[in-house]
Amino acid sequence: MNAAALLLALLCAANAAAADLADKLRDDSELSQFYSLLESNQIANSTLALRSCTIFVPTNEAFQRYKSKTAHVLYHITTEAYTQKTLPSTVPSDMSGNPPLYITKNSNGDIFVNNARIIPSLSVETNNDGKRQIMHIIDEVLEPLTPKAGHSDTPRNPNAFKFLQQAEEFNVDNIGVRTYRTQLTMAKKESVYEAAGFHTFLVPVDEGFKLTARSSLVDAKVVDGHVIPNTVIFTAAAQHDDPKTSAAFEDLLKVTVSFFKQKNGKMYVKSNTIAGDAKHREGVVLAEIVKANIPVSNGVVHLIHRPLMIIDTTVTQFLQENAENGALRKFYEVIMDNGGAVLDDINSLSEVTILAPSNEAWNSSNINNVLRDRNKMRQILNMHIIKDRLNVDKIRQKNANLIAQVPTVNNNTFLYFNVRGEGTDTVVSVEGGGVNATVIQADVAQTNGFVHIIDHVLGVPYTTVLGKLESDPMMSDTYKMGKFSHFNDQLNNTQRRFTYFVPRDKGWQKTELDYPSAHKKLFMQDFAYHSKSILERHLAISDKEYTMKDLVKLSHESGSVVLPTFRDSLSIRVEEEAGHLHDEYASHEWTGYVIIWNYKKINVYRPDVECTNGIIHVIDYPLLEEKDVVVAGGSYLPESSICIILANLIMITVARFLN
Repeated sequence: MNAAALLLALLCAANAAAADLADKLRDDSELSQFYSLLESNQIANSTLALRSCTIFVPTNEAFQRYKSKTAHVLYHITTEAYTQKTLPSTVPSDMSGNPPLYITKNSNGDIFVNNARIIPSLSVETNNDGKRQIMHIIDEVLEPLTPKAGHSDTPRNPNAFKFLQQAEEFNVDNIGVRTYRTQLTMAKKESVYEAAGFHTFLVPVDEGFKLTARSSLVDAKVVDGHVIPNTVIFTAAAQHDDPKTSAAFEDLLKVTVSFFKQKNGKMYVKSNTIAGDAKHREGVVLAEIVKANIPVSNGVVHLIHRPLMIIDTTVTQFLQENAENGALRKFYEVIMDNGGAVLDDINSLSEVTILAPSNEAWNSSNINNVLRDRNKMRQILNMHIIKDRLNVDKIRQKNANLIAQVPTVNNNTFLYFNVRGEGTDTVVSVEGGGVNATVIQADVAQTNGFVHIIDHVLGVPYTTVLGKLESDPMMSDTYKMGKFSHFNDQLNNTQRRFTYFVPRDKGWQKTELDYPSAHKKLFMQDFAYHSKSILERHLAISDKEYTMKDLVKLSHESGSVVLPTFRDSLSIRVEEEAGHLHDEYASHEWTGYVIIWNYKKINVYRPDVECTNGIIHVIDYPLLEEKDVVVAGGSYLPESSICIILANLIMITVARFLN
């Protein structure tokens, strides 16, 4: 029998022996593209005929998303049988050079092969003549690192440093890495990328070194900051904003690296220099991943658009870098559409912090209406600018015993910060112009300040008065009081205009010292009627809302202002006080507002908090007197007690009648 006939016989035997697995592949219309590739590959067919194996099979939908022209069948096969439970952290593929496949899990317990997720319910196992074979269905085509045509001497399974050395010879979208490679060699850090084991390597591309001085800042510690040792992270399995210790983590310098994904699908990586030194400043550096998930023999490589750890741009330059397609593209566009003067103002500040809304934050009809008003838009943009270097640690210090307030570039407009949690669980929120926003990326450091990316545009309200009460941590006591008395039910009504004087939590706490008995009753269910009556005094209902300037003007014209409330009316006088200290812990003075009610002066802590159906003025003390929760002529009996007494009287009467 000649060689051709022998091969034909082996293939026939292969088809017969592997009928079960092959039939399942052939009969599943959702796997037809992989089956056609498998059918035309003699080595793959022989493996099915003669050996135990595991096959990772992409769906047809996965092939439709696959951008490369060539799919490598043997990279999807390993010659050992592994169930989902027995898959080790790496398995050698059947491709030439046996490049490894990396098995990882995400926080949900999903299993990934490189960047492809195993669809858990679709795995199939067969056993023919002792040859155990397992098929796992995956949602992405596996893509190995391959040399370009004409580079036969290029290694088939390089480590990360070999890849760097010969990057131009591999199929990686013609992205250059010469600059970083040169700096790595000059720093004598080749061993970091040659290290045995399985690691995650981040490599800045040449485009990230447009600033001529930047390459010289890549020293040995910066190279270490681009490596996550002993952990392989492919982007699909990466946990959002989960800091990993980099190789630059020691006694004096501590750098973590984490991944996060924007809603538009773009993946970013960031370094956070938690503890810096003379050459490496503290703060966060963001870099977009321009080519992800390049498998190498000692881990995975991600190409990023700029080097990590290096803080060498101003806030203005950072915004300009994001002009085309970055995380703050829309924010930059709005600034430039408004004439660009705001950018000039930012550039003139020696120290500055920007609360920058994300691209998605601008997708709102309310915002579209405001964009056409350039004067209003200028005020809104200025509301996002602070003349100070303000990172989360500094905000936390300001927030020690109260919600931190910080003046903005917009005249007499403050931002109010709240910090909850510690470490990776820290949540920072900020309120400005009636809008509560959450900081989704904090402490992006620049040479002259910080950028915090937030999830809403400040100053453009998107919630009703009720929505604002629910979401604002400073108003939680007023919200709770209104909830159990059902007072809040009306505050979602968009057909009315409300002016609500809301005591902040600290104001209610002061009443505990002044009227301890009354304060206790206010937060008891049995006194809901009294709580509701008190809150009604704070809520003006009309066909318009009243700003503080409106109230000051009316006070000057008439001596006082009478506002319609639910049951009666509220008579107050509002004045501006020059040199009024906005808060006892604040370090600055400004012209603030004071409400005079019932011979009491009450400071307005946050004026003019806009909502979609009215306005809130946050005040330092409630419009309250002790008699408000005391019933004249004797002790007050709550409704529940009255019901019990009535029930007892009825029972006594019935008993007497029966006797």
